[in-house]
Amino acid sequence: MSGIGLILVIIAGVLFVIFATAKFNLHPFLSLLIAAFAIGILSGMPLEDVVTTVNDGFGGLMGSIGLVIVFGTIIGVILEKSGAALRMAEVVLRLVGEKRPQLAMSAIGSIVSIPVFCDSGYVILSSLKKALANKTKVTVASMAIALSTGLFATHTLVPPTPGPIAAAGNIGAENYLGTIILIGVIVAIPTIITGYIWAVKAGTKIHVEEREDDSAYSYDEVVRSFGKMPSAFKSFAPILVPILLISFNSIITFAGWSGAVFSFFLFLGSPVTALLVGVLCAFTLLPKFDKETMNDWIGISLKEAAPILLITGAGGAFGSVISSTDIADIIEGIAQNDAAAGALFIFIPFIVAAALKSAQGSSTAAIVITSTLVAPLLPQVGIEGALPLALVVMSVGAGAMVVSHVNDSYFWVVKEFSGMSITQAYKAQTMGTLLQGIVAIAVTSVLWYIFV
Repeated sequence: MSGIGLILVIIAGVLFVIFATAKFNLHPFLSLLIAAFAIGILSGMPLEDVVTTVNDGFGGLMGSIGLVIVFGTIIGVILEKSGAALRMAEVVLRLVGEKRPQLAMSAIGSIVSIPVFCDSGYVILSSLKKALANKTKVTVASMAIALSTGLFATHTLVPPTPGPIAAAGNIGAENYLGTIILIGVIVAIPTIITGYIWAVKAGTKIHVEEREDDSAYSYDEVVRSFGKMPSAFKSFAPILVPILLISFNSIITFAGWSGAVFSFFLFLGSPVTALLVGVLCAFTLLPKFDKETMNDWIGISLKEAAPILLITGAGGAFGSVISSTDIADIIEGIAQNDAAAGALFIFIPFIVAAALKSAQGSSTAAIVITSTLVAPLLPQVGIEGALPLALVVMSVGAGAMVVSHVNDSYFWVVKEFSGMSITQAYKAQTMGTLLQGIVAIAVTSVLWYIFV
């Protein structure tokens, strides 16, 4: 099949994924696989080729990015369980100062959420947020917005968070993680600032009814209740060491340096090796080496990584089937006849991811599915290389912010742990994530037009 018929089949497959996950709550793993088989069969592919293409797409993506996702999740769980995330929060708070509590919470959230899922990060830091709000006499809502938006920005934009890593693997940019981390930080900074400004402007006008336990939060007591926490050096090492290794790998590759020493650092800076080094650094945070820490904590990590791996693999299968059809020739013809197609392409991932995020609630699922959908189109519109592909990941991440509302588990975490009503949470969390997504795609588009 080719032409308009093929386009309609692919559109129907995409709509099925959105409708099945949003309306019938079908897991994205199954919806993507069903859509992959349906598109392959309806497009006229030989049946044996459909099976082969699905298997190759699933296995190929797991081979390139699967271990990176697993290692990143292990680091996040150890940081959470060992108290290292709280140590990082305390360090940032001392650096920023208690006179700017909302800024401190935004910064704390943005750092903690790089390895730790934003839902978990919010729960971990909730008592610190309330205690600091009481100590500095600012509204709980403003602190809640600052923390939630800080967590959300890096959760969708900066590796080694699983979503951006999966997106990089889907579009063939797994070897450019250093560039993606750098661009992610650049895009995340104004996005975090946007959340901070929204927290100060809107959050101070939202007054949450005080609950009985809120007045019990003393900042000093909360810090003491954390118990003995790891040192700052040990706490930051599992994040910073892999990022530095990956970044150095990118520098060596860009500069074209050669030799035994540089080859060794290229090995250390490959994403899989760098994240494995991060896991080894995380082991220094373990309070003891027993069944609980060495087995149970790792087991929790694997359980958290499993859904992401399955969705990512299914996304690879879905994208592989689409790539095997004649859609590439159709897109190439459109791109050749319309010079604006490539220039405007950066907005397509944003729109698709925003639609998926708003429809089914999960930012990670929106990132994985969107990156899968756009991957076959990238070569046809001339998008290749580290920087263009990094900006595509940013566009996907920006869309996955828009918006957090009632079908998003994170929305309810923020609402319940802050004490806001649903209406207040809409004003605070939903509007805040909308503004963040708009700023993120605006910054991404500016970088696109300057450098691409």
